[in-house]
Amino acid sequence: MKKILFALFALASVVLFASDSRTAEIAKKLYGRIKIVPATDSSAYRVAATSHGEDLRVKIVHSCANSCGLWQIVESGEDFRVQLLNSSYSDAVIRVKFVETGYGYTGF
Repeated sequence: MKKILFALFALASVVLFASDSRTAEIAKKLYGRIKIVPATDSSAYRVAATSHGEDLRVKIVHSCANSCGLWQIVESGEDFRVQLLNSSYSDAVIRVKFVETGYGYTGF
């Protein structure tokens, strides 16, 4: 019984930490020229806008979106395509909070 519980705990830990590292990886690289696309676009990152518990704090800029958390919203020539969902949507890859200062990866 102890071996089974240990194995389940180990498996759960691996799954949890693997998803956290994937979220961090996406949050750290998701900056630059961003195109907001409809939910039907399967090539886009699914991002939930939230007011707390965010993975990434995003500041919208008009140009020079060259570091983590800076997004320049564009219609074409994008670096990334993003489906922007509301905070209650559980299928999102990362959660973002739009800010004026203090942008970047939060580490949550």
